[in-house]
Amino acid sequence: MIEVKNVEKSFGDSKILKGVSTIFETGKTNLIIGQSGSGKTVLLKSLLGIHTPESGTISFDGRIYSELDADEKRELRTEIGMVFQGSALFDSMTVAENVAFPLKMFTNDDKSKIQERVDFVLKRVNLIDAHKKLPSEISGGMQKRVAIARAIVNNPKYLFCDEPNSGLDPNTAILIDNLIKEITEEYNITTVINTHDMNSVMEIGDKILFLKNGVKAWEGNKEEIFRTDNEAVVAFVYSSNLFKKVREAYLKE
Repeated sequence: MIEVKNVEKSFGDSKILKGVSTIFETGKTNLIIGQSGSGKTVLLKSLLGIHTPESGTISFDGRIYSELDADEKRELRTEIGMVFQGSALFDSMTVAENVAFPLKMFTNDDKSKIQERVDFVLKRVNLIDAHKKLPSEISGGMQKRVAIARAIVNNPKYLFCDEPNSGLDPNTAILIDNLIKEITEEYNITTVINTHDMNSVMEIGDKILFLKNGVKAWEGNKEEIFRTDNEAVVAFVYSSNLFKKVREAYLKE
């Protein structure tokens, strides 16, 4: 579980996060949504320790990040997996080498143990025969699965995903969503996803945090978002005719 309490973050005279409080639950897919400039990326980077809030706390299963010393922060980092928006694979490394990278950086495992773990996670994301391929030799969807494999190779307690469906076609995006949700539940991970994909919200939104102008404007789950009368949420989520029709059909049931 990750608990955020009254977090505020500014850049110069511009306050981006304005007293945000929420809980991201373990074993669930926790989504952060909002318009550009709403603060969702700044919140994600604050969770990762990239940004330091001026006030408030972020705790990981009771460990307040700002109170950890350098060694404790380093230890926490080994418990975190990250899926970047553009996959961020190393172009000169093979798929297997990309996945093995965190193990070589954060563990003292020998070559055979690393290979065993790499084989396991690549099989888990349905990439059995891609070990020796370069990122340029596989599709965008496969690259995203490699990124997920790399993110979970260290058995993380916390998984962060920044726009995991960016640049993917709808069918592939659904596959990635389902894979992230399956892995979250299977390994009981606290997963936090920064997304603008409303399909993801409707399909895997166990917990949804909606930010507007740096403020928590609403939170709930994928069932509750259909029933909410929060005007900001309705305007943001149901801006397309498709989602309007889906919501109307849901409310008639």
